[in-house]
Amino acid sequence: YAHQIKPFNFILTCQVKAFGHPTGADPNRFHLIAPYSSDSRTWLKTKWLDRYSHERFRIVTSGDYGDRKAVRVKTFADVLADYEFHPESKCADSRGCTCNRQTTGLLQRRNLQIEQIKYIGKESNSLEQAETGMLESAENVYTEYPDPRRDEWQTVILPVLKKWPLADLVARTGLSRRALIDLRAGRSRPHPKNMAAIVSLVTAG
Repeated sequence: YAHQIKPFNFILTCQVKAFGHPTGADPNRFHLIAPYSSDSRTWLKTKWLDRYSHERFRIVTSGDYGDRKAVRVKTFADVLADYEFHPESKCADSRGCTCNRQTTGLLQRRNLQIEQIKYIGKESNSLEQAETGMLESAENVYTEYPDPRRDEWQTVILPVLKKWPLADLVARTGLSRRALIDLRAGRSRPHPKNMAAIVSLVTAG
């Protein structure tokens, strides 16, 4: 029991540099941890545990790649170097396009149009993959808590359906008059297959 992780215990973890994983390791299932120590001189001597495979590895801070028993981890210098070229999604370039890693010059504010409001949690998923640029979209990192009152059906699709003539909707969707009346009144929601047809109809105008 004395060696188990318990509430209010501390452990060390580290971020693996791109291509720094050991040979044959799956970057999506690799996470090094070690007993907590404030003495950084011991970190390179410690055998770090991969919490997925339960294998132990050394860590190194030089070179570009890991090997069979050593993992190339990020240093503070690596973090600073990555920050210099990190994509700034909140800003636009001189042409109004979203900034990426190659963007240079004076940045400007992006012009945004709010279409949906979504609640997201402070916790993050796949944090290491996001930091190393393995995820194409930041949306994959957040945990979403959808609000049925503010989803696309309520805010976009339903208002359009209410404006269309009922007879026209029956002809175009193949749904019954009673089903469409219940949908427009908010008493029911369409089956996923019917939802896709209705969304396609609405977006096509």
